[in-house]
Formats: sequence, structure tokens, C-alpha cells
Amino acid sequence: MAGRFVNEGLIGRPGSRGKLQTPALVLDLDAFERNVAAMAEHCTRNGMKLRPHAKTHKSVAIAKKQIAAGAVGQCCAKLGEAEAMGEGGIESLLITSPVVTEGAIMRLMALNARVADLMVAVDNPQNAEALAGAAKAAGKKLKVLVDLDPGLHRTGIAPGEPVLSLGRQVHASEWLELRGLQCYAGHVMHIEDFVQRREQSLAAMKVLGETRDAFRAAGLPVDIVSGGGTGSFNIDPEAKVLTELQGGSYIFMDKQYNDVHVGNGAPIPFETSLFVQMSVVSNNTKNLATTDAGFKAFSTDAEAPMLLSGAPEGSAYFFFGDEQGGIALPQGASLLLGAALTAITPHCDPTVNLYDAYHVVRGDTLVDIWPVEARGKSA
Repeated sequence: MAGRFVNEGLIGRPGSRGKLQTPALVLDLDAFERNVAAMAEHCTRNGMKLRPHAKTHKSVAIAKKQIAAGAVGQCCAKLGEAEAMGEGGIESLLITSPVVTEGAIMRLMALNARVADLMVAVDNPQNAEALAGAAKAAGKKLKVLVDLDPGLHRTGIAPGEPVLSLGRQVHASEWLELRGLQCYAGHVMHIEDFVQRREQSLAAMKVLGETRDAFRAAGLPVDIVSGGGTGSFNIDPEAKVLTELQGGSYIFMDKQYNDVHVGNGAPIPFETSLFVQMSVVSNNTKNLATTDAGFKAFSTDAEAPMLLSGAPEGSAYFFFGDEQGGIALPQGASLLLGAALTAITPHCDPTVNLYDAYHVVRGDTLVDIWPVEARGKSA
């Protein structure tokens, strides 16, 4: 009887990495584990807790490894992700996006009943009122972080009186428990120049710090201040505002984050651990090969994938259709039919969402397959 995943039979066989049926999402376990340990050590050294973002990996196995390394729980961008994490036994969850529709709020209350420590971000008085009413009907308080707009205007409420007023409303509610603040400056994470990224990130932290102080002066609880990310992981601690860091992509890295630098022009100190492996399926044209990994194998919001291994130096990947990718080869070069090629993902989060599983490897051996339980859980 066939297993759930087509490559299950290769687990534990030496050389099995090169024999994967493709396209396959591949996780280098050694590099991944070093990334997990490095961020955990960074947060401990800087007096912050770590609450990584499950929107990056969407995997219960990865969440559990992060928590085993010291993370306090997981962030989830969407309610569906939080449900998948909760079903997998993750007990401390923060939903970082507003939950506003009637059906979604009902699901949120059901999740709140099942999970020991659930929090949700709120940025609107009307939403806060609806959540309080639903929590009352469900018979269990809901923990809330007030979401502050850092200037991105995607979500979050404006600084000053608007955020204070919302904080007072939440704190006054019998059925909402105000835990603190959230602020995520997503617009600064991929600024390649460190000096510019540091300036803009610290400016957002300054506003967040002032808001935290205003909450305290008003007698509002602010035990948690959550935010930051992979692009600002080594900047935000300077401000001494965050109590927990929400980094996500550090475990994998991708083309976008590999282009981001820390001080002195050095790269971010995390390794690329996530790849897409593909196979050559046609080689009939001179200086050209076709692989089985096209638009459906990679996120397409960034540049084309960067080839890492399997192709001659000077080769370049290009999208060749929904199912195929092209490899432009140097003059006179060729690739054998069935040859395995590996590429770095352009953007890890949406690429992960295209796959059912990670093919976990150590060296050239497939050692495990981890399901992507929250794939497609965008509602």
C-alpha cells in the first residue's frame, strides 16, 4: 500500500536526497537546527522571549522544535494556521491579524476553549466589542494585544489617543483580558542597507516604546510587547521595548533575506536551509534544459529562483510555464535527463504554502518527511 507521501520509501536510504521524486521542498536539517539555536541564543542574550511566526513554516513539527529550543509559543498570521497549530498540540498562540467576520469569531471562540493560552491582535473598537460579546456567549475570557500601526497602514491603530482609547476599552471589558501591545514594521524588514533599515526600525520602536509608557501611565496592563522580525532581529533589542520577538524566516532564509545585510556589510547570520529540488525532464534544445518546477513550485512575487547545485556554473533558472522551469545553460553545456538540480527559494513563506511536506535531509540522506499541516489555511 502506498504511503501518504511519494518519497516515504526513501527515508533512511543513503543517497536518497538525489533520488527524490520532484519537485520537492527540501529542508537541510543541520542548517535548520543551527538557525533555531542561533536565534534562541540571541533572544536569551538580549533579554527577550521568542515567539516565532508559523506563517513561515506552517508545520507542527517545526513549531515543536522551536518551542523545545526555548520559544514561548507561536505567532499565526491567520486563524486557520492557529487552528492547525492547536490541533497539533501547540498551546500558546498569538493570532497577529484581526479576526472580524461572524463565522471567524465563532471559530476563534472554539479555539479559545481548546487552547490553554490564546491571544489575538485587535486594532478596531468595533472588533473589540464583537469579540467581547462572543467571549461572553462562549463563557471564557479572550486575551488581547492591541495592534499599533507603525506607519505601514496595513493593520494597527494610530498612536496617541486612538490606541489609548482602544486599550481602555479592552481593559474595561469583563470578557477581554488586555495583555499588552503588538507592532510589526513589515515595511522595513527587506531594506537591504543596514543603516537605513536600522533608522526606520528604531523609529518604529520609539513610537511603540512611547505607547507602552502611555499605557503604563494610564494604568493599562502591558506585560507583553510583541513585534520585530528577521530583518530587524539585531536592531530592535537596542530600543529595549520588545518583550518578545516575532521572527519567522530566520529558520529557512531565502533570496530576499539573503540580500539583507547587518552592520559592516556582513550577511544576516543565518544559513539557507530551505530549497526546492527539481529534475530535468527535457534536453532536446542546445544550451537549454527543462525542469519539472515551474510557477506552481515557487512563489512568484520576487525574482526567479537562484540555482544552488546540479547545473554548470553560469546557468540560470527562468520560469517556463505552470509546470516547467527552464535552465539557460552556458555555451556548449548540457544536462542529463533526470539530473537533479537544487534552487534557493525567492520567498520562503509563500513557497512553503505550495507544498504538502518538507523532505528533511542530513547530507545526502532523506531522514524524515514533515507535513505542512497549515498549508492553504488562509481563512
